[in-house]
Amino acid sequence: MTAVRPEGRQDAYQGYDTPVGGTPGYGGPGYGAARQGVPGQGAGSYAGAPEPDGWGVYDPAQPGGQPVEQPAYPWLADQTLQLRTISAGPAGSADDPAAPTGRAERRRAQGGVSVRSGTGRRRATGRRGPVVRPKERKRVLLARAVGELFITSGLVMLLFVAYQLWWTNVQANADSNAARSKLEQQWAAPAAPAPTPSPGASNTPAPTFAPGKGFAIIHVPKIGLIDPIAEGTDTTTVLDHGLVGHYSGTAMPSDANGNFAVAGHRTTHGQPFRKLAQLSPGDKIVVETQTDYYTYEVEGGIPMTPPSNVSVLESIPKGSPFTQPGRYLTMTTCTPEFSAQGRLIVFGKMVDDRPRSQGLPPALQSGQ
Repeated sequence: MTAVRPEGRQDAYQGYDTPVGGTPGYGGPGYGAARQGVPGQGAGSYAGAPEPDGWGVYDPAQPGGQPVEQPAYPWLADQTLQLRTISAGPAGSADDPAAPTGRAERRRAQGGVSVRSGTGRRRATGRRGPVVRPKERKRVLLARAVGELFITSGLVMLLFVAYQLWWTNVQANADSNAARSKLEQQWAAPAAPAPTPSPGASNTPAPTFAPGKGFAIIHVPKIGLIDPIAEGTDTTTVLDHGLVGHYSGTAMPSDANGNFAVAGHRTTHGQPFRKLAQLSPGDKIVVETQTDYYTYEVEGGIPMTPPSNVSVLESIPKGSPFTQPGRYLTMTTCTPEFSAQGRLIVFGKMVDDRPRSQGLPPALQSGQ
């Protein structure tokens, strides 16, 4: 930086030596005398003389050859001041007030990065070459692929479990409720009169139903079960819809003798028989049809038997406490929970057959 500084005052003005109009010029012999008290020639001794100030005044020469009083500092008006060059300190020093203080200003001063106002982004003035990533080893790639495969498999399994344990129950419960409502509406409608049997004909056989068609409702007050019973035990058309399935070929509740055998899911798909293991001897089970209420009493059961044991479906079920023909009930489901390794069996014996016209049986009235 460059600053203007006066180098000092000159006591003897070395200027114009040639007198003007016969009058000694500045710096001549008469100049000093005039300033040292010549009578009548002091500052302000003539009319219109300018007022002196801190820098002195400049008076024109007076006629008559008299010396003219000169300003105290004439060099300020006519002499060119000398300049001194002051070397600037290092960039960013405390002595340099114009040094850049911010990071952006310093980088702009160095020419490395330019900042565009208003964008907030720094842009390099030069183009950089592409960054080359080191090539990964095959082991790393393989480990990464295996890890991603495990994560994907875990997510798929988690979704499948949520589907089995939650969504299948939602769908099955909706289907079973719809089937139950349909049966109740059918039973509430006036029934057509039964045909009169011809003389000498045998008793009318029990009605048969198409596979998947509902025909009864089972009530188990102890475990809070109320669910429709449909013909057949097919998984797709019956059990997975939350229905209790009737083993085709076994007796119907209205038969004089026989074993009325049913099956249901213990887990997933509505799980109607989930709490079947909680039943004990003496508990009541009611099967409701369009014409009657059939009440059974639990007599025993088998905690676990192989799925291949079909002897429990016989008229007198094997493994039950029954030894004589009668009107029996057999309920089967998978065991243990969340497994199809075995079958849980519950046996019951009919203790009451009540027409619907007589009202609810005592088991449904008391909730036992």
